[in-house]
Amino acid sequence: MRTQIKTPAEIKAMRQSGRILATTLAELTQMVAPGITTRLLDDKARQITAQMGAKPAFLGYNDFPAAICISVNDEIVHGIPSDRVLAEGDIVGLDFGVTYEGMISDSAVTLPVGQISKPAQHLLTGVKKALDMAINGLHDGIRVGDIGDIIESSLEGSNLSVIYSLGGHGVGHRVHEEPFIANFGSAGTGETLRAGMTIALEPIASLGSHDCVLASDGQTYITRDGSLSAQFEHTLLITPTGAEIMTQL
Repeated sequence: MRTQIKTPAEIKAMRQSGRILATTLAELTQMVAPGITTRLLDDKARQITAQMGAKPAFLGYNDFPAAICISVNDEIVHGIPSDRVLAEGDIVGLDFGVTYEGMISDSAVTLPVGQISKPAQHLLTGVKKALDMAINGLHDGIRVGDIGDIIESSLEGSNLSVIYSLGGHGVGHRVHEEPFIANFGSAGTGETLRAGMTIALEPIASLGSHDCVLASDGQTYITRDGSLSAQFEHTLLITPTGAEIMTQL
């Protein structure tokens, strides 16, 4: 399925989906602290989306058993909520998707749990910066390779390791639509994006290895060398003059 230009009605539904998602992540962010379990965060995500007339997009997607992906420390993406207790110094990634009136938004943030180390904070700051730079560079006519080049240059400029096998994607009717948007690339290459298309950008990097491996649960990807990893993500509407962030309040 190639990237589609969304209709005004679809964009309206995605904006509401994005607001629900942003509201949910804002509330979960306030809950993140030493001593809380990741399962309680999942329960809260389900509660908020239900109250706001939406559904978690990830629940059951590729057999994922929870509403939200919660990845701790060396877990890169798709961590499964459980009775695991967050501890002082951890970093925790919250990756959430919302379906509203058939349209999907997708966003993620990586948060400190209490006081974290300087290298961990450097990781969070660097990955968030890469997302901001990519968003600022978006415009009608940009190519996928341009985006990958911006993200890769930013992450490498922060001395962080790009997780090469994971990246962004089209989003809207499905959680993952074409094109795949790698977090590395060559400017001037790849599919051209046009106003009205919706994408999810998600820089992902580690303090160590570029490589990830699938954990024994069959869902969670972890860094090969056990190093810390972080992810930040927004759903974006390409506009004639730039881009609209659909997953922020």
